Amino acid sequence: MKPYLKRAWAEVSLGKLKNNVGIIKSLNSPDTKIMAVVKADAYGHGEEPICRCLAEECGIEYFAVSNLDEAITVRRFCPDAEILILGYTPPEYAHEIVQYNIIQGIVSTEYAEMLVRNISEPLRCHIKIDTGMGRIGLKHDTPEACAEEIKNMLEINNLFVEGIYTHFAVADSDTPDNVAYTDRQEKFICDTYDILKNHGINLPHVHFMNSAATCYRNNPKSTLSRAGIILYGLHPDISLDIPEGLEPVMSVKAVVSHVKTVDKGDCISYGRTFIADHEMKIATVTVGYADGYSRLLSSKGEILVHGKRCKIVGRVCMDQLMIDVSEIEVKSGDIVTLIGKDGDDCITADELASLYGTIGYEVVCGISKRVPRIYID
Repeated sequence: MKPYLKRAWAEVSLGKLKNNVGIIKSLNSPDTKIMAVVKADAYGHGEEPICRCLAEECGIEYFAVSNLDEAITVRRFCPDAEILILGYTPPEYAHEIVQYNIIQGIVSTEYAEMLVRNISEPLRCHIKIDTGMGRIGLKHDTPEACAEEIKNMLEINNLFVEGIYTHFAVADSDTPDNVAYTDRQEKFICDTYDILKNHGINLPHVHFMNSAATCYRNNPKSTLSRAGIILYGLHPDISLDIPEGLEPVMSVKAVVSHVKTVDKGDCISYGRTFIADHEMKIATVTVGYADGYSRLLSSKGEILVHGKRCKIVGRVCMDQLMIDVSEIEVKSGDIVTLIGKDGDDCITADELASLYGTIGYEVVCGISKRVPRIYID
């Protein structure tokens, strides 16, 4: 049995991951620890190898996930880790939160009371404050009112509050209005924390730095840096540079299955959206939208073949696509690069995202499960 089907596959560099961690640590103050965001199968990179590398080789103690299933999975790989659930857990699963020593994000007093209603042991939590994201969390006009609700929540039996946190909406923007908006978000949570501290409530954690804030407005007041997309070497926003040395961890490759010559007037792929206007050499590549290579890249995207860019012609199919290789030598079985470096050129997930109006996050998260992840370095 071959180790994997050499059709379409993703190569994940643990060496680059470790290098990215080192750079992120250098951005943070000595008292700020990285909380690695590994939700969505570590942004499509594969949670087990990523989590094991982060915990065992990078010394990461804190992890953030979306839901209880992800938290329990990470617990299997990282038995000593601190794991925060950022999203919703149904109250009937409170026993599992306690059983697996998970930290739950709490978004309201009502939710806190529902979670602890049927448990007899303390449930660890961080309280989420909505300072302007408009999604989930305690919502108040002033830090004083917010601190007052948190003080009352501290009295709830079997609720063990270890910190407060918020999420920035536009920390990846450098326009004056958005910088001012993030300033207000940051001031609100810091003021709330200080008010609690002045009342003798010394919570171990206050955290508000996401990937963008870690890069562009690092603040030592945040005890944790919730590094997500920058761990994997991608931009929070493609319009802003990321710190020098951060590199994409994932590359995606496939092979040429067939090479043919088409005549002027010949059609390529579904819908006859591409009709050759001269004789061309066309290669078929073994990847498609079912692998996570978007159909929106039809006749837009480029693929690296022997270090040269070749344009996609016609519509991307479920399992295959076609490229113009008229200017290069290519044969069946040759490896091509959809995401990653080949020779002196590189195609990033951020570049692909910009072609069809999304973000690099969606591109890497969208690489499907049928594409095996191969771990190198």
